[in-house]
Amino acid sequence: MHVNPHQIVVEDLSFTYPRMPEPALDNVSQRFRQGRFYVVLGRNGSGKSTLALCLNGLLTPGKGRVLSCGLDTSRPGNAPEIRKQVAIVFQAPDTRMVGSTVEEEVAFGPENLGLAPAVIRKRVDEALGLAGILDIARRQPQQLSQGQKQLVAVAGAVAMEPSFLISDESTSMLDVRSQAGVLKLYADLRERGVGIIHVTHFLEEAAAADHVVILEGGRVAGGGPPGELLSDPTRVRDLGLDPLPATMVARELATLGHIMDGDVLTAEELLQWSRA
Repeated sequence: MHVNPHQIVVEDLSFTYPRMPEPALDNVSQRFRQGRFYVVLGRNGSGKSTLALCLNGLLTPGKGRVLSCGLDTSRPGNAPEIRKQVAIVFQAPDTRMVGSTVEEEVAFGPENLGLAPAVIRKRVDEALGLAGILDIARRQPQQLSQGQKQLVAVAGAVAMEPSFLISDESTSMLDVRSQAGVLKLYADLRERGVGIIHVTHFLEEAAAADHVVILEGGRVAGGGPPGELLSDPTRVRDLGLDPLPATMVARELATLGHIMDGDVLTAEELLQWSRA
């Protein structure tokens, strides 16, 4: 298989946790490209977080392989470079914060790379600016809201200048406003050429994705553009998920004879259609 440094390639991946009778991932194959926004959906126990951990080598395949930016995650010697190229942000950033201030927290990764102080300063300032949190650079992380902490965690990942950013349920503990802020940051990073792989159980967050992957029972149950995959409530239920409210309203209106131009996934799209 051709090795591409701008992709993460998952090939026939299976993974089983110790003392668990069933595999968490079962023969999963998927390709993620740099500069695209992917959303991985699935209910609890579907294998979403396990896949996220396999993508940057925190877990290694029981069978199959994962090539992250051309590097085989099963080879221990590849781990440092994979961590540089494929950053990951978790659900609860508090447990992984080590800096006494926000800017020290964001600088932690670049410092571990052994970069020159001037380069670190530049990276930290750019990451804080992109995350919109320059004004809290000198504050202590424990003083921040949960949403601000998550933005700090993402900024720390951005300062590493990765090719890919994996988000493992990073918005699940946030309020709606904070969720929107983190998702906007992911969209901005995508525009800068970073590949975003956002793992979530919120279907609403998939509307802006380039590609959606749905896991069920450790297997890929569906994949494609969000409009194609999520606009049919019946199909969404068959994939083990709850349909988007907007799609159910749109389907009901369609049965009453209302013709819609394109797929409707969000309340905003439904409102725009009603005003047309």
